[in-house]
Amino acid sequence: MSQPLARPWTLDEFLAWEREQPERWEFDGVQPVPRGMVGGTRPHARLSARLLVALSARVAPPCEAFGPDLKVIARGRVRYPDAMVECGRDDDGDVATPAVVFEVLSPTTERTDRGTKAQDYAAEPCVLAVVLLAQDRPEATILRRSADWRPEVARGPGAVIALPEVGLDLPLAAIYPRA
Repeated sequence: MSQPLARPWTLDEFLAWEREQPERWEFDGVQPVPRGMVGGTRPHARLSARLLVALSARVAPPCEAFGPDLKVIARGRVRYPDAMVECGRDDDGDVATPAVVFEVLSPTTERTDRGTKAQDYAAEPCVLAVVLLAQDRPEATILRRSADWRPEVARGPGAVIALPEVGLDLPLAAIYPRA
């Protein structure tokens, strides 16, 4: 016998519930999704850490680099990107308005990252670019608002992710040092 589906949560219900949780959760617009289901491997963690270090060393005020601790709310969903660059904001809230969002792809999350999550970020007016990073090779797919979200690929250790949206050039060699 099948169980009836639970009633979908509202964004406000999720945010109130999440404040009481010891860990952060994403919200897919219907129900909470454990962040442990996004990433969670040593290669993912290694690449995310290198990315944040590289961004922090290169980004200039009024922009600032952040890791996965700040949420982005878009299309009634809550996402925690692997990294982001936010410009011109100096409050202490936990909701970001990033100009550039970075997601590290993994075999279990790539479809969602390239699909639903990229669409969520693109729906946020503040987001000017989304960068999707391959985990197993020096390769980035850059989606830009100014290019109608058409993908552009930077590939190989000598490639550079140019992000004029935030005045930043990020060499892939800085985040893939063994390539």
